[in-house]
Amino acid sequence: MQELNAKNTNVGNEAAIWEEEDIAAPPASMLRDLVTAYRRNRLATLGAIIVLVLFFLAIFAPRLSPYDPLAIDLDLMTQAPSRAHWLGTDQFGRDLLTRILYGTRISLEVGIIPTLLSMTIGTSLGLISGYYGGKVDMAIMRLCDIVMAFPSLLLAMAIMYTLGASLLNIFIALAVVGWAGTARVVRSQVLSLKEKEFVEAARAVGVRNRVIMVRHILPNCLPALIVLFTMGIPGAILSEASLSFLGVGAQPPTPSWGLIITSGKEYLFSAPWIAISPGVFILFTALAFNFMGDGLRDALDPYMKQ
Repeated sequence: MQELNAKNTNVGNEAAIWEEEDIAAPPASMLRDLVTAYRRNRLATLGAIIVLVLFFLAIFAPRLSPYDPLAIDLDLMTQAPSRAHWLGTDQFGRDLLTRILYGTRISLEVGIIPTLLSMTIGTSLGLISGYYGGKVDMAIMRLCDIVMAFPSLLLAMAIMYTLGASLLNIFIALAVVGWAGTARVVRSQVLSLKEKEFVEAARAVGVRNRVIMVRHILPNCLPALIVLFTMGIPGAILSEASLSFLGVGAQPPTPSWGLIITSGKEYLFSAPWIAISPGVFILFTALAFNFMGDGLRDALDPYMKQ
């Protein structure tokens, strides 16, 4: 009995120590990790709120503004911000806030769709490269080196000049430019995961390589991919704005943030709100996605959680 009481006392003391050091609790769910990480990181919470607001503005843009983003009214050219036009009007008399709200749709599409495409390509090639190794790995990694050797904006411009300026071609250009980084990250994850016991056990019982990669290895790469996705969106938005600013992205009269800045650069001294307003939206959108990505990294990265 004394030995049992001593053991119970030791167990109780160890539990108390673990509770104090916050290391005895069982692994929390992903949702609980997210809530905890966002509670601790106020900037991540602010970023998530801004992202939700941007999606709200993009979805309900026609109901939030009574103006047509393409309607020209030369009697209202370059009017300063007022009650009727909160952000003023551009050089064609179009309500600037309305054009920015509709431009939110384009920016979110350009941020999400090319990022998904590039991550799909990069994830597939990274899985194949890391799992099979050898000549396959060598060929894919050298292709990554070639893509990453070019400045991304110049490569995207070359693709746009070749294919022509349109939103669809922007998706293709940004997907081609952005897949190499994802492939390298996934490859590094696969190189460590394929040596784990659960992968060796799957091989031992005759599971096919494709099934091992998709069902056993890929789910363990998802936390890193989620973080890469949120970090890749602002880069795609900035790239689209840059391409539109240079004249090889979206074409007039599309209400793209980059195009609005391009049209407003000639009026920086007479009507600065034309270029400044979309620039501020681009700034806060990029910051919001980056802050949200930091929160996801804190929640999903085991090293950050410790």
